[in-house]
Amino acid sequence: MTSSFTPELLAGLWQERRPSGPPIAHTFRSTYADRWVRFHSLPGSKRYPESEDEYAIVLDRYNTVLDELFAGTDVFVVTKDWSNTPTEPAAYLTRQALHPEGTRWWTEPHLDDPDPKFHTYTRLYADRRPWERGCADELLRAVADEVLVEVFFADTELRRVHHPYDGGADVILTTPEERDRLRDLHGGWLSSHPAGL
Repeated sequence: MTSSFTPELLAGLWQERRPSGPPIAHTFRSTYADRWVRFHSLPGSKRYPESEDEYAIVLDRYNTVLDELFAGTDVFVVTKDWSNTPTEPAAYLTRQALHPEGTRWWTEPHLDDPDPKFHTYTRLYADRRPWERGCADELLRAVADEVLVEVFFADTELRRVHHPYDGGADVILTTPEERDRLRDLHGGWLSSHPAGL
């Protein structure tokens, strides 16, 4: 299922293609605002699914957009964990259980607090795989339940990014025009909030 890649190559590609910031998914919306669109996962902007029928809607919406972005190509699937030092075990083991094929490729330190007890290290893991509808449903379901956060999918050139979260997905496209076309295709999945949130 997983094609090989080297962590150094992926980190270098991110720095070359996305020099505006580290690959921290919740920052994509503001960093790439001119190419960003948000889709909600459930009708009425409901955040969490409560039945199998609602999970089916969530997974269908995630997979529909992922298909439109990545059908017939390989993707990087990226997950994260964190700890209080660069090397200690993860604070939560969920990522390892749900994404065991992920290879660590990035560590982002958060050292702003003067007290070292509050320093953290976000560690990102990736695998490369052919995109097929449903190939990440277990991860997507965990995201919908907020069991796993900061997941994202990207093509192997890092031109398009899909960041699912509990309640929807932030999508970064190559141009504002491409963003507008995708947004218009799924107008019923957009927020009524003026900022698109």
